[in-house]
Amino acid sequence: MSENISHWRTTLQTELEAEAISVNVRTTEATTIQHWQIAGEFWLRFAQLAYQQDLRWVAGWAEQETTAFVVHACFAYQGEYLWLSTALHTEKPELPSQAGIYPAASRSERHTQDLLGIHFTDHPDARVWLRHHAWGKHDYPLRKDFPLQGYPETITPPDMDYQFVKARGAAVYEIPVGPVHAGIIEPGHFRFQAVGETILNLEERLGYVHKGIEKLAEGRTPEALVHLAGRISGDSTVAYSWAACRAMEQAVGIRIPARAAFLRGILSERERIANHLGDIGAICNDVGFAFAQMQFSRLREQWQRTQADIFGHRLLMDSLIPGGVKVDLSPADSQILLQELKALRKELDDTIPALDLNSALEDRLFTSGYLSPATAKTFSTVGYVGRSSGQDLDVRRDTPYAPYDQLDFKVIVEQQGDVASRVWVRIKEVFASIKLLRQMLQQIPEGEQATSWHSPAEHSTGLAMIEGFRGEIISYVRFDNNNKISRFYTRDPSDFGFLALEKIVLNNIVPDFPVCNKSVNASYSGHDL
Repeated sequence: MSENISHWRTTLQTELEAEAISVNVRTTEATTIQHWQIAGEFWLRFAQLAYQQDLRWVAGWAEQETTAFVVHACFAYQGEYLWLSTALHTEKPELPSQAGIYPAASRSERHTQDLLGIHFTDHPDARVWLRHHAWGKHDYPLRKDFPLQGYPETITPPDMDYQFVKARGAAVYEIPVGPVHAGIIEPGHFRFQAVGETILNLEERLGYVHKGIEKLAEGRTPEALVHLAGRISGDSTVAYSWAACRAMEQAVGIRIPARAAFLRGILSERERIANHLGDIGAICNDVGFAFAQMQFSRLREQWQRTQADIFGHRLLMDSLIPGGVKVDLSPADSQILLQELKALRKELDDTIPALDLNSALEDRLFTSGYLSPATAKTFSTVGYVGRSSGQDLDVRRDTPYAPYDQLDFKVIVEQQGDVASRVWVRIKEVFASIKLLRQMLQQIPEGEQATSWHSPAEHSTGLAMIEGFRGEIISYVRFDNNNKISRFYTRDPSDFGFLALEKIVLNNIVPDFPVCNKSVNASYSGHDL
């Protein structure tokens, strides 16, 4: 760990001490994570000082303990993470909002306010976020006394009183889209304000398929939690399972076998390639280039059929377990996968020029959906959305975990910030993942697939990061005294992708919204925990 990287931490501590702000520093299993505890009255001031030190806001969540609520926030700087916590009385839990300093914290705080009843004072947007009339005014589903099944009414009242920003001006009109869409995608409402075809404003309303993942996790065994995590967003089942496993493994203090780590890496990179292939084709299809959609869909289908043959599931579900993996590769399987990499590379070499030389495609993608590096940074965007706008962030490199700490690879970063850039980052990441897979398949060590699990001590916690195909996934776990989950939280990159989308579409024409949206491909399911 370089002195340059750790300088921010020393400076931040010095500034806190100068203002008589006491910090309790707790140790964690992860050397790249420090856990700091402060008093709630300094919550906002900490955010101000963190912003001055150029820390990125990563995640926020809360939980209920026996005598208090505990609110958490996570910040990062060049691969190091700072996990901040404060305790609140249960009588009237409230805390200053950090969203005025970090806009990326806004919806997370609204989520916590809706589900736990913790009030964030001076929040820039005090509207409810997830409460689509599914619960009573004073019902808070994540509190321990609230039953899993809730108190359902025969018919949930319609959600008709959400106060969208009103259109003003003689030539300004509104276009409501959703929440039910003309396809099989999940529900989300988009309220446009436009003049002619030019979009002036976009406001989103999400949470229509809130699944109660955080509540469903309570009381589960480690194995059952991984099963649940793998279903948060089906296209990222490996990434979510891996993040949950890493958090639990940190809490218990176990290290998985080297072979298991390589197998997890192979599964994760295959998941990344499958999704990028699908996205590239879908983006092209949204501007009428059906040839590309058919070719990339074909490649994705062949890729997933191989996964079904070798790993037992097209989407690689239920491949991971706490302490390791359930699947293994024989030497013959490895050779099949290596040959497939060679074939995919040849197919891409033949197909990519059809995109690169297509002037009509270039006309629709270049300059469309621009996201400036400054805006990308403001909303903490990660993954291909952030990296297309100059955000040089990748957990695999910046906070390396096995097997990536033993591999050579390049993080793809572009500066243009438009739809075309988000396509090319995906294309280049496919090639980077092919190289990673070749390394892992050739270097995979012999050994066990999993290590034995042992029950953690009561209140053991873990916080882990994984680079999924959309970017950085955060998972937090706390155990009770019986090897069961007391609290599980996860943050999908889509939380930031949806925020960025509201800015990406500004000054674009309404017909370009579908391709702007697809270039982000935020997950409704990943958002609607």
